[in-house]
Amino acid sequence: MPSSNPEAFRALLKPAAVRARAQEMLELGLAGRLLHFSVHPERLEACADYVLDTIRANYPTLDIPFHARWRHFVLAGDDRWQRLDAAAHFPDPAARGRAAYDLAVVSVLLDAGAGPDWRYRDAATGREIGRSEGLALASLDMFAAGLFSSNPVDPLRADAEALRHLDEASLAQGFQAGPANPLMALEGRAALLNRLGEELERQGLSRPGELFDRFSTAADTGTVRAGHMLGEVLATFGGIWPSRLTLAGVALGDTWRHPLIAMGEVTEGLVPFHKLSQWLTYSLIEPLEWAGIAVVDIDDLTGLPEYRNGGLFLDLGVIALKDEADRAKPHEVSSALVVEWRALTVALLDEVGSVVRKRLGRSREDLPLAKVLEGGSWAAGRRIAREKRVDGGPPLAIISDGTVF
Repeated sequence: MPSSNPEAFRALLKPAAVRARAQEMLELGLAGRLLHFSVHPERLEACADYVLDTIRANYPTLDIPFHARWRHFVLAGDDRWQRLDAAAHFPDPAARGRAAYDLAVVSVLLDAGAGPDWRYRDAATGREIGRSEGLALASLDMFAAGLFSSNPVDPLRADAEALRHLDEASLAQGFQAGPANPLMALEGRAALLNRLGEELERQGLSRPGELFDRFSTAADTGTVRAGHMLGEVLATFGGIWPSRLTLAGVALGDTWRHPLIAMGEVTEGLVPFHKLSQWLTYSLIEPLEWAGIAVVDIDDLTGLPEYRNGGLFLDLGVIALKDEADRAKPHEVSSALVVEWRALTVALLDEVGSVVRKRLGRSREDLPLAKVLEGGSWAAGRRIAREKRVDGGPPLAIISDGTVF
């Protein structure tokens, strides 16, 4: 019985399980056995070339940063986090690290798809910015204004007390959202931050930034493993996700069912992704490095199964819908179609990364997947979406509650 084997389910919280189940899904696709998608490996080289063209356009010197939330705080070359950091005069690296972690956690959790119509008007430039960049700037401005802090004399923090009591109206005001500027899943975003506050209190933590201290302590040799960081992120924030699977007492987070995966195993039919948790982990790496702590084995983490990366493969024909009618209707995140799409995305990102490294003559150490994503596949997914569709939206419509995509 599953209840007698919690370790089997706990293994699904590791990036190795994400990668293994995604590879199994790709193998099913190559064998023509998936329910909703066919896979066309002959188109992978052209897809990799498209990604490489995008990398060279965005980073001609190939000096590529990690795929992380910090990239979205830069507007027209102006790094808003650096500006806030300089003005804050943090007393020591640990205080800076805690504040950076507070911001990164809240900003990433607010980073689900905004929808095609929402825009954030930047007060400094007057520009209107949508999607992830707009969400990032809005979250940074809310953080700077102390919206996530319960202490008026210490605004640059996100603490459990403020998060527990944050209401939808305050969040809507911060996002400049309303009937004329609709933001998808606003209620879900507010509820997610409420649960974050509750979960922090349940664990005896006052703020997400305490994870920075935990990682600093773990880095007794001056390094910390990325996989360890993801494990801590999942353990700390696993309780905030709504309506998800809990099996054998293990909260499985961003894990979904598919009838063809791992048949005959204890964890049969379960496909883990942990997209937001991995995106958050990528975003927690740099504050540690600013404090002189090296993060190693970053390539243990996987590519991110979201609609930019997934859209890249669908728009360029590496994968194709078996029934084109599926393109015209919305799909639940829990559907087998979306689970297939996301798993294929994870596996194919590894394949693209390998081809891109080969083309550039770079090793995994020189060009880890986190840089391929940034350079890279995410930007290429956005680029092809703009070429294919007027609104630059994803190729499939996903029904999301603001906690997955």
